[in-house]
Amino acid sequence: MLKTKLDALVSEKNTERGLKEFADPLQVAKRFSDPYIALMCALFSYGSAKNIMKFLESLDFTLIDKEEKKIIEGVKDLKYRFQTSGDIKQIFITFARLKKAYDLEEIFTKPYKKSGKLVDGIKNFINLVYQINNYTSKGYTHFFGTAWQNEPKSPLKRYNMFLRWMVRKDELDMGLWKQISTKDLLIPLDTHTQKMALNLGLLKRKSYDFKAVLELTQKLKEYDFNDPIKYDFALYRLGQGGASGA
Repeated sequence: MLKTKLDALVSEKNTERGLKEFADPLQVAKRFSDPYIALMCALFSYGSAKNIMKFLESLDFTLIDKEEKKIIEGVKDLKYRFQTSGDIKQIFITFARLKKAYDLEEIFTKPYKKSGKLVDGIKNFINLVYQINNYTSKGYTHFFGTAWQNEPKSPLKRYNMFLRWMVRKDELDMGLWKQISTKDLLIPLDTHTQKMALNLGLLKRKSYDFKAVLELTQKLKEYDFNDPIKYDFALYRLGQGGASGA
């Protein structure tokens, strides 16, 4: 039975040992137990896991608490895929402004409490980012994303992964936030997770988009209504390890 198999995988993978099995940005985020640093780690999480880890290891996260002049001096020549050195300086400046003036949990939870939808919290955060720093570039926009009109088209993988880290509490996830229910989390749909979900018959939609996120999340609620996203890491690790799901 698939549920039995997945539950066994959760027991095995949602552990400190499971986390250290392969490179993962959560390994860096957990060292700090700081939502702002965790969000930066999550938003830089695109590309190969090894490259993500290598880049995150090179960052001086203490710059988030420094004056903007110190940030500009401290970032120097760092680059990462779509982000230039200038983009990374501005990303740190944005995070410094956020940390100085805003409660990150409140940004995400205030709209969610009104609508019951976490995407409204994500949209609120994205809108705020461009209000507090009007810097624009391809790399900066790729990092934070863009707000949508009615429903997102993007799977919002990096934001949903960050929210999993913040809300779920076990050996794997940090559980630093208490105002969001685990039943309202959405699957951080990665290409590995999508492939496994399709192979296992958990997902029918082949497009990599927000509708697929909703479909898979709803399916996983059949296995655990109150904590459907506990299956995320196990599915991801299966796909990352090259399993077929058969």
